[in-house]
Amino acid sequence: MGGDHGPSKLSMPDWRQWKVEGTPLEITQRKLAYRGLKDPWLRNEAWRYSGGFSQPVTLSNVLLRGFKWGFAAFTVALAVEYALFPPKKGGH
Repeated sequence: MGGDHGPSKLSMPDWRQWKVEGTPLEITQRKLAYRGLKDPWLRNEAWRYSGGFSQPVTLSNVLLRGFKWGFAAFTVALAVEYALFPPKKGGH
């Protein structure tokens, strides 16, 4: 009766692709192992230290992100304003 009318099932990446080795979580894993403990969910946090997520956020990245496009939009807006509404000479 109907069937596939809703949103399709979200495909999730395989959990086995994330490795704790080579991340700061490895230190946590060693400390837990020293005490005889194990965190079964540690691998679920390993994605934060791989790919684009592993790059540090710098102040220049935060301040200059989108600066090129913003400056271009500002220049176009300024040109349109001066072309359509030129400033009046003299007067207050």
